[in-house]
Amino acid sequence: MEADLMAMDSYPVAAGDAPTTGEHRMGTTIVGVCYDGGVVLAADSRTSTGMYVANRASDKITQLTDNVYVCRSGSAADTQVISDYVRYFLHQHTIQLGQPATVKVTANLIRLLAYQNKNMLQAGMIVGGWDKYEGGQIFSVPLGGTVLRQPFAIGGSGSSYLYGLLDHEWKEGMSQEEAEKFVVKVVSLAIARDGASGGVVRTVTVSDVLFHPCCHCLFLCLRHFEIRATLT
Repeated sequence: MEADLMAMDSYPVAAGDAPTTGEHRMGTTIVGVCYDGGVVLAADSRTSTGMYVANRASDKITQLTDNVYVCRSGSAADTQVISDYVRYFLHQHTIQLGQPATVKVTANLIRLLAYQNKNMLQAGMIVGGWDKYEGGQIFSVPLGGTVLRQPFAIGGSGSSYLYGLLDHEWKEGMSQEEAEKFVVKVVSLAIARDGASGGVVRTVTVSDVLFHPCCHCLFLCLRHFEIRATLT
């Protein structure tokens, strides 16, 4: 595994120093929250190319291992190729050590790729998962390749509307149901305010006994800023 990590220096994961005009970008809202027993990740589903919505139902939550997922924001191509490389290295890691990779190892692999290619990549990611050593964990890897462990994390263009809400309403020790409702509310509010976020809200819940992906359809009433989410 150590030799593989050293070899990662030679992996160019993006071409060009600046995004092109027609690049698919995920003007995005992504959220990760720890609860008492696991984590919940959530993201909107709009992918755009300039002012054109290229995909209104994309999936921005990518599975890396059985117990670790990543939310992607920034350039769709950059975040997809990072996810592919990390999934490959984690597979090697699992074979060599005979056990699944931890959430911390996964976050640091993403950090390594993001930092070593920071002049070429437009990628902000949130890693969430559960392992037997430290339970549910959320790591934020923003542009530039910093890695931060946090009880909750937000990213993407819609995140600028959410800091006050999370500071006010997030609480430690939430139940699974509370956490799931909370992330749907957070992403829904960002969709109402942020023109680059839209579509549905996708969520993934990960714990020691549960993997539960969901898709929530939103009904927005912007006149009164009322948001209702129904599970489909």
